[in-house]
Amino acid sequence: MLGLFLIYFAHEPFLWYKMCRGPFKRICHWGPITALAIIKVITFAAVHCCSMWWPPDGSAAGFLHLCVFLLFSGLTLYHFLSAMYVGPGYLPPGWMPEVTEHCEFLQFCNTCEGFKAPRTHHCRKCGRCVQKMDHHCPWINNCVGHRNHAHFTAFLFFAVCGCLQATVVLGCSLYRALNRVWYLYYGTGAEPMVYLSVWMLVLCVFSLGLAIGVVLAVGMLLVIQLRGIHRNRTAVEDWIVEKARARRGAADPPFVHPYDLGWRDNCRQVLSCSCDPRGDGLSWPVRDGCDQFTITREQKQQKLEKRQRTRVYTVHTPFSGAWFPVSHGWQVLCHPPFTDESRIRLRRGDTIHVTRWRRHWLFGEKVAPGTEDGSDSASRVRGWFPRACVCEVMDGTADSADKKVN
Repeated sequence: MLGLFLIYFAHEPFLWYKMCRGPFKRICHWGPITALAIIKVITFAAVHCCSMWWPPDGSAAGFLHLCVFLLFSGLTLYHFLSAMYVGPGYLPPGWMPEVTEHCEFLQFCNTCEGFKAPRTHHCRKCGRCVQKMDHHCPWINNCVGHRNHAHFTAFLFFAVCGCLQATVVLGCSLYRALNRVWYLYYGTGAEPMVYLSVWMLVLCVFSLGLAIGVVLAVGMLLVIQLRGIHRNRTAVEDWIVEKARARRGAADPPFVHPYDLGWRDNCRQVLSCSCDPRGDGLSWPVRDGCDQFTITREQKQQKLEKRQRTRVYTVHTPFSGAWFPVSHGWQVLCHPPFTDESRIRLRRGDTIHVTRWRRHWLFGEKVAPGTEDGSDSASRVRGWFPRACVCEVMDGTADSADKKVN
C-alpha cells in the first residue's frame, strides 16, 4: 500500500506540493514522520507477536490484553495529532493589553510588532509569540504551550504505557521463538508456539529496541513535564526563576514564583478529561503578594543586566555557520554547545554583540551596518559561532578572544 502511494505521488508531484502547503504541512516534517513511523512499527510488531504469544481468540484475557494495547496505541496517536494541530495558542501580531498603562511592564516583540502577554514568549521556529510557551518540540513540529500542554502530556503518558506493554510482548515472543525447538521436545504442548521468519525476527528485535528507547527517553520527558505541571512552571520559567534567585544576594528577599498555587490547583490548570486548559492564556491566577507582572518585571531586569554585560567582538576569520565545523580546529569540533539554537554565518569585519560565553564557542547577535547602537534589534541575527573567529573590541582596539573571560 505504501509503495502504491509513493508511485502515485511520483507521477503527481503537484499533489504532493499541495499537501505540503495545505493541512498536511504541519506533518510533512522529519519529526512527525519519524514519530508516526515509530508508532506504527512498534504497533505492527507487537500485534503480530501478540497474536501468537497470547492469541486474542484463545481466551478472554488474551482478547482484553490486545484491546488494552490497541487502546494505548490509538490514544497515543490521537493525542499526538491533537498536540500537533490544536497548537499552543498564539498571540495575534500587534497585540496590546486592554489597559495601555500595562505596556510598561511587558516586553515588546520586534518580530510580531506587539507586546508579549505574561508567560508569552516568541518562538523563532514558529515565528509567533506563543502563550505559556514551554518549548518547541520537533516531534510534533510545533510548540508546547497553553492550549496543547495536556494533549502533549497525555501523548507522552500513553506512549510510555504502550511501549512498556510492547516491550513485554516482544521480549517474551522473541524468547519463545528462539527456544521454539526446546518447547517442541520438552514442553507440555499447551504453550503457544511463536514462529518468526528471518525478516520478522529482525523487525521484532528492531521494534524491541525502539520500544525500550521510547520508555527511557519519553519516560524521562514525561517526568520533566509532570514536574513542571506540579510546580506550574514552564521550561522557560524554570530558567527565569533560576537566574532570579541566583542574582539576588543574601540580604534581598528570595524570588517567589507567582503562578505556584499548590500542586492541586497547578494540576487543575492543565490536566482534565477533555484536555482543555483553564483560562484565556492572557491573564493568570497568582499567589498572594504577587501580581500579573511579577515575572515580566523580573525578565526585563534580567535582560537589562544582560545588555550591560554585553561585549562587542569583531570577526577576523569567516565562519560558514556549520554545526560541526572542521576547519576551525578539533577543540571547536569536539566541544559544541549542547543546544538546538542556531549557528550564524560570519564574514570578516562583522560586528557581534556577545552575551554568552563557552570555552570554544560564543553566543551573540550579528549587528547590521548602521545599527551598532541597538536602534533596530529586529535586523540582528542571533546564534553560536567559534570563539577563534573573533576578537574583542576594547577602547577602540581588538584583543584576542582566546584569552579567558572573567
